[in-house]
Amino acid sequence: MTAIKHALQRDIFTPNDERLLSIVNVCKAGKKKKNCFLCATVTTERPVQVKMVKVKKSDKGDFYKRQIAWALRDLAVVDAKDAIKENPEFDLHFEKIYKWVASSTAEKNAFISCIWKLNQRYLRKKIDFVNVSSQLLEESVPSGENQSVTGGDEEVVDVYQELNAREEQDIEIMMEGCECAISNAEAFAERLSRELQVLDGANIQSIMASEKQVNILMKLLDEALKEVDQIELKLSSYEEMLQSVKEQMDQISESNHLIHLSNTNNVKLLSEIEFLVNHMDLAKGHIKALQEGDLASSRGIEACTNAADALLQCMNVALRPGHDMLLAVKQQQQRFSDLREHFARRLASHLNNVFVQQFTQALLQLYNRSYFLSVPGHDQSSTLAQHSVELALPNHHPFHRDLLRYAKLMEWLKSTDYGKYEGLTKNYMDYLSRLYEREIKDFFEVAKIKMTGTTKESKKFGQRRLSLVGLHGSSGKLTGSTSSLNKLSVQSSGNRRSQSSSLLDMGNMSASDLDVADRTKFDKIFEQVLSELEPLCLAEQDFISKFFKLQQHQSMPGTMTEAEDIDGGTLSRQHNAGAPLPVSSEKDMIRQMMIKIFRCIEPELNNLIALGDKIDSFNSLYMLVKMSHHVWTAQNVDPASFLSTTLGNVLVTVKRNFDKCISNQIRQMEEVKISKKSKVGILPFVAEFEEFAGLAESIFKNAERRGDLDKAYTKLIRGVFVNVEKVANESQKTPRDVVMMENFHHIFATLSRLKISCLEAEKKEAKQKYTDHLQSYVIYSLGQPLEKLNHFFEGVEARVAQGIREEEVSYQLAFNKQELRKVIKEYPGKEVKKGLDNLYKKVDKHLCEEENLLQVVWHSMQDEFIRQYKHFEGLIARCYPGSGVTMEFTIQDILDYCSSIAQSH
Repeated sequence: MTAIKHALQRDIFTPNDERLLSIVNVCKAGKKKKNCFLCATVTTERPVQVKMVKVKKSDKGDFYKRQIAWALRDLAVVDAKDAIKENPEFDLHFEKIYKWVASSTAEKNAFISCIWKLNQRYLRKKIDFVNVSSQLLEESVPSGENQSVTGGDEEVVDVYQELNAREEQDIEIMMEGCECAISNAEAFAERLSRELQVLDGANIQSIMASEKQVNILMKLLDEALKEVDQIELKLSSYEEMLQSVKEQMDQISESNHLIHLSNTNNVKLLSEIEFLVNHMDLAKGHIKALQEGDLASSRGIEACTNAADALLQCMNVALRPGHDMLLAVKQQQQRFSDLREHFARRLASHLNNVFVQQFTQALLQLYNRSYFLSVPGHDQSSTLAQHSVELALPNHHPFHRDLLRYAKLMEWLKSTDYGKYEGLTKNYMDYLSRLYEREIKDFFEVAKIKMTGTTKESKKFGQRRLSLVGLHGSSGKLTGSTSSLNKLSVQSSGNRRSQSSSLLDMGNMSASDLDVADRTKFDKIFEQVLSELEPLCLAEQDFISKFFKLQQHQSMPGTMTEAEDIDGGTLSRQHNAGAPLPVSSEKDMIRQMMIKIFRCIEPELNNLIALGDKIDSFNSLYMLVKMSHHVWTAQNVDPASFLSTTLGNVLVTVKRNFDKCISNQIRQMEEVKISKKSKVGILPFVAEFEEFAGLAESIFKNAERRGDLDKAYTKLIRGVFVNVEKVANESQKTPRDVVMMENFHHIFATLSRLKISCLEAEKKEAKQKYTDHLQSYVIYSLGQPLEKLNHFFEGVEARVAQGIREEEVSYQLAFNKQELRKVIKEYPGKEVKKGLDNLYKKVDKHLCEEENLLQVVWHSMQDEFIRQYKHFEGLIARCYPGSGVTMEFTIQDILDYCSSIAQSH
């Protein structure tokens, strides 16, 4: 290693004015072993720069080259990996971390020790040495002497102190005074020694000459000391005199402190008393309002509201530490608590009475509106239809307006006594649910009567009387016996037509028996029902949120509670008053109350929907559109509201009825039977699909649920296509092509007129089927009107196909000119016209009058006959050229025959 060190010093560092202090043989950790050397160096010039240099052998291996160098001041951490066990690995943290593995642990330790010494001597910034044994680190580097940096036999780093300018000038002046200073150093040194001795002697003589002045100075010092002693004696006497004054001043100061402390305590006590008086003193007027205030008048309600707010502020005041231990504060708090309990009971009792009074008044109005009260001698044969002509729900706005005067008091009761607040909430729901149940049931009964137009004259209304029983304060209940209308019977008028194969016969009545006016009437009534229910629910929900203060989410501390089930929701019930149960959200509370109050809406709507579907299955289209629109409107306002949820549930029922209607129509298509003795014509379900599509397009115009109709169209049209083909295959009287042609022509015309975008592909398919079967029927019915001539030319074409040239066919014995003339003579114009006339009559028997396709079919047959005629003429021209053989009738004759036949019939 020494030889390598000398070689590196000579070849690499000496040319760069650097000295090599330590070296270690290393390789990179985790890679293939490629050895290199890490060298610690210092510059020989001032100021000294300390570097760490990586040296690597050249690829040829005959010399070393300098690869990379780092300044020691850039080194942040030296990590020796393990301070106890021998480990050749170590890390150097520059801008990046370099991981090395030394050839031996001794080399690694010597190198780290050298770095530590260089750091202590030359750098202000100290390097962190991690996992390094304390034996390797020296406490300090001695200064003022030469010291071995490496601790071994390495070169010495000299201690050098540079002269300043003053010292350099003095040395130069001294050396100029002696000519031999440079040439003879010994003589110069002897001269300096002699001059130093002379100066020392002169210095001693000067000291001896100043002894007299020293003695005089000592005497003066003695006299000064005596004067100081006298001054100290006087100061001691003065201090004794001032001692008594100090004691008196201390007493005065202590007295002043006690007076200041007393004043401070008095001010604080006054502040506390003023705080308690200002915040815990309730005015007499407020106390009187809470105890005796009139809760029936607007002025009294306002006074009670202000008093309740003042009481709540006094009870909720934030007391300072220690206030709750004062007897007066405890007594005042107890007084406030008693006032709160008394007013809460009085308020709850009054509001319960208001609920009962309003409930009773609403029931009286309901019975006065719908029925005659039972009185002696009164004729009770009147019907509901005579007294409930208007389809409208009662307006509760006056009741809401009267109760909203107590909204602030309800908010106070909610925050102070949650138990009574919850009791009022439950009583309100009980009263309102019974009232709304009667109103809504009567409302739906009127709607059903208006839909069906039937009444029952023998109905007795004396059974439905108002009875008010058991109205006792806050817990009073109002009961009454009720009876509903008898089940409505749907009657169809005898003069209406019926059709056994109708697709729309969904109930006891056939939809084909109903006219547009009936359907429009049902649509208006159903819309009016929804239009009446929607503002009723929204108004009640708005009132509940305002009166019971449920607009915002509140979370109030509560205790253990039990939950009471309310028609699918839960309403919290308290064990001890004043401790409310936290609810998940105020919206949930509102929805629970609305479910309890309007629990009869959904069943009544479902009954009305069932009735409408029974009257006419087409009503499901009206109901789907109307209900979808109202659900969409409700969800835009509040997707989680009671109205939105209820209408959404009813919409599911309507959608099921709609799907059931479509399924039944398809089923009835499959069950259609045709008469074996009469021609088929336009199938009933094809005509009724046209009726369905026309009505649906008018109903679903700009509707939100257009997608449901498009799906139904797809199912229906597939059913129509399949069953038309099925009936055509089973038809015995009418040819299959006629059934397919007429019905698909009707379907194509319907789809073209209605322009239903989702059925464009089916429209094209219907047109294609119509065209194909028209052509098939024409070819089949027309057949070969010139049968012998047709057979003759078939033989001619067969000879040509065998390879005989067309102009040589006339030389064949069976197909010469004479044979051709014989065949042609068998078909004079008169016979052709007679055959066409018979064909027309045959086609007329097959086709129905409804679709009016006779002329279309006849024109197609005329074209097909002319095509055959031209084909025969072409064969005669090619195979019998110059023969002069022609048909006995012309194309114009054919046109005249067809025209005259069509006109004659």
